[in-house]
Amino acid sequence: MLRIAVPNKGALSDPAADLLQEAGYRRRGTAKELVVVDEDNGVELFHLRPRDIAVYVGSGTVDVGITGQDMLLDSRTPADEILPLGFAGSTFRFAAPVGTRSDVSELQGARIATSYENLVEDYLAERGITAEVVHLDGAVESSIRLGVADVIADVVETGTTLRQAGLEPFGEAIMTSEAVLFSRPGLELDDETQHVLDVLARRLRGVLVAREYVMLDYDIPTALLERAAAITPGLQSPTVSPLHGGEWSAVRAMVDIRSAHRMMDELYDAGARAILVTAIQACRI
Repeated sequence: MLRIAVPNKGALSDPAADLLQEAGYRRRGTAKELVVVDEDNGVELFHLRPRDIAVYVGSGTVDVGITGQDMLLDSRTPADEILPLGFAGSTFRFAAPVGTRSDVSELQGARIATSYENLVEDYLAERGITAEVVHLDGAVESSIRLGVADVIADVVETGTTLRQAGLEPFGEAIMTSEAVLFSRPGLELDDETQHVLDVLARRLRGVLVAREYVMLDYDIPTALLERAAAITPGLQSPTVSPLHGGEWSAVRAMVDIRSAHRMMDELYDAGARAILVTAIQACRI
């Protein structure tokens, strides 16, 4: 069976569980359930601390894992990213009291508080900057006021927490991050387990694509088909079926969800009617 490490709590946990469930895999019944055996799909799901997942994958205890790119890099565990998963997006940045710093070159000799010690140390080393990195497990925003640090390095989403602490980000972003499916380098599986991994990646891609698209159906006078097809070209081309009488045709096309309403307006102006949008649960492209 393919052994998969998934986050057991935190911001990564629910989105990862939702994605796997949408892809057809079993979901644990309670937060106390640490291992889920999904015989039908040939996988075992191990629910582990997000920060520990890279270590388990790197040691070969499990085959693949889902965690954030920031945690993966901070672990210093060699890894091969199989698939970006499109959730838990964040930006990792330095921040300091408002108006005090403007560039990362000003970090020379500074005390930097962070929960991502290795990530920050590697970033500084690449730029030849010597600074003291202070490891904290959380609430790094308070470290400057409490005199522990001069600067912090942390995940920035909306920036609200920083502003409340009187801080502002400065300089370039250390990195942008999202959740990824990854394995250890050189992972070798038997043919059956490799097939299960290939199916997993294909299913997850299918769900991610499905989240970006909707199915658009409408009726259009047959004489206006070319104009309608130009509005909704689909992935290859729209599906067209003649309606009874031959004067109208039914059209179906897969379209970008962000453009769906604009397309509906354009289709209506072009003469289309009975315009319907439906969600796509999963797909294979």
